[in-house]
Amino acid sequence: MDHASLEIFCTVAEELSITRAAQRLGRVQSNVTTRIQQLEEELGTVLFERIGKQLRLSPQGDTFLSYARNMLALAEEARQMLRPGKPEGLLRIGSMESTAATRMPAVLSRYHRQWPEVRIELSTAPSRQLVDALRAHRADCALVALRADSKEEAQQELSEMGLAGRPMFREELMLVLPADHPAVRQPDKLAVRSLATFAQGCTYRTFAEDWLRGKLVGGQAEVKLDVQAVGSYHSMLACVASGTCVSFVPRSVLELNPNLTGIRQVPMTKIDTWFLWRAGAETPAVKALHEALAEESAKGRTI
Repeated sequence: MDHASLEIFCTVAEELSITRAAQRLGRVQSNVTTRIQQLEEELGTVLFERIGKQLRLSPQGDTFLSYARNMLALAEEARQMLRPGKPEGLLRIGSMESTAATRMPAVLSRYHRQWPEVRIELSTAPSRQLVDALRAHRADCALVALRADSKEEAQQELSEMGLAGRPMFREELMLVLPADHPAVRQPDKLAVRSLATFAQGCTYRTFAEDWLRGKLVGGQAEVKLDVQAVGSYHSMLACVASGTCVSFVPRSVLELNPNLTGIRQVPMTKIDTWFLWRAGAETPAVKALHEALAEESAKGRTI
């Protein structure tokens, strides 16, 4: 089970086509087919199934895919750690949707100009899923929202998970209400009964749920709202503007469109965005991104 075989397997799994995988890898189709067959013989199982003309992963192949990706990622990480120098290779960045939209464009533009040899993959997800991806070697670094009483407490929690990190941006979280709704700060004053938010695992959603349960306001009874899980801030704001929902959105996201109508904004709290990496595995590419983020953080609108 060598590096090339794992790379071929992952590429076929992504393309679900021997022809497209061969073109992408710059190999002849017969070579790709032979490598897959040899890998199946070595593992003693079928990795792909063919239904008519369609190729798909078998259940065993689907299970093996995560292991194969992890092995390739570990090999790349080891290669970079053993050859310290200028950043190169693949850099898989996980980010919250809000950070990807507001902070990363300028950072990644400068990063690419300075380190063109680095291939960047940026994916977005809620904070908890990003932490899981980082620990499982599906990402090399991540930008997540952390709620903690102190920087030391956050760093201790990260250390226990085998991670290291640094706060980069301080986001002001806004309660977003329909335009004709009073500017309230207590959940029992809400006139709507739905919360538009991201899926479970989002730190901002956790804050909203704690607020509704009365955990953040002394003597406040729990307020139950229907939760509408949406996939983007655009959808969130549309739900609020319709008059049926409230939401919690970082001010930086709202500032992307200063001409927003149909909503009212109420400042609620500030939550830090942290840059995370695996402890002891800050490769040159990750370190260069760390430095680029620190430069952006120092511009004054951050921590």
